[in-house]
Amino acid sequence: MARGPILFDLEEDTKPQPSVADAPAVPELDVEAPPPKGQAMQIAARLAARKPSRLVRLFWALAGALVTALVSIAAWTFVTDLMARYPLLGWAMTLLIGAFLLVLLLLSLREMAAFGRLARLDGLRHDAGEALAQGDLTAARSVTDRLEALYKHREDTRWGRDRLTELRCDQFDAEALLGLAESEVLAPLDRAATREVEAAARQVAAVTALVPLALADVAAALSSNLRMIRRIAEIYGGRSGFFGSWRLTRAVLSHLVATGAVAVGDDLIEPLLGGSIVAKLSRRFGEGLVNGALTARVGVAAIEVCRPLPFAREKRPGVRGIIKRALTGVLGEG
Repeated sequence: MARGPILFDLEEDTKPQPSVADAPAVPELDVEAPPPKGQAMQIAARLAARKPSRLVRLFWALAGALVTALVSIAAWTFVTDLMARYPLLGWAMTLLIGAFLLVLLLLSLREMAAFGRLARLDGLRHDAGEALAQGDLTAARSVTDRLEALYKHREDTRWGRDRLTELRCDQFDAEALLGLAESEVLAPLDRAATREVEAAARQVAAVTALVPLALADVAAALSSNLRMIRRIAEIYGGRSGFFGSWRLTRAVLSHLVATGAVAVGDDLIEPLLGGSIVAKLSRRFGEGLVNGALTARVGVAAIEVCRPLPFAREKRPGVRGIIKRALTGVLGEG
């Protein structure tokens, strides 16, 4: 005989039932994520500023000499054998090699001219600093003459140079004369250089925030900073070739590394973003902002290195102002 289901009446159970309120609280992990440090820019800066040891430089010098000797001997043997077998082809190959060597010579001369232009800017800045320190009006006039000669073929400085020529006779001390040269000739170039820094900071911030690939942000930061420093040098009249650009970049980044300016501090990010906003952002977005800020620091240092006159009357570009303008729309209004 089949029996029906047996039901248990839970209400008759006299044992106390567990309560959710009696459950122990889940411990909160008070582990705050470290703030973004701008790893891409710091790695890129240290890679560019790293100076090889003497042993490494000797190795590359000997390797270059050895490769050059081997290539020269191989080319000579190839051409002489070709001349003996097929004179017409031998002469054609000789002309081809000669054209290659001529282009190589022209490239070398262009690199030497680029180093000369950078040295010219360094000399102007040094002499202007000496004239300001000593209050030497004669030296200041010599500096302004050289400054006008530097930009005499630049149409974008024509109006400023004309104003400098018109007003320079009314200046009776070195500081006033060099300040006039700054405000009339260099102020438009300063604005153009600042725009280049803003564009580079914006690009580095965007790439870091949007590209999650490993080392892609380092490559983007390094290439953007190289291009920015080269453009700033061109704006101030120091067009440089490949080796000149690399040497200038190393000089700028070595200065930043030596002074600790590639380290992120609260004075750079917190006043800009306000409080702990960085901690509330996504990790990649925060890294992008910090890398953009460090790029702005590199840009300001490049302006100081490439500018033919030190900042006296004109105000030095501020990193915070550059970051705010560069990242407008990214940070939002707050």
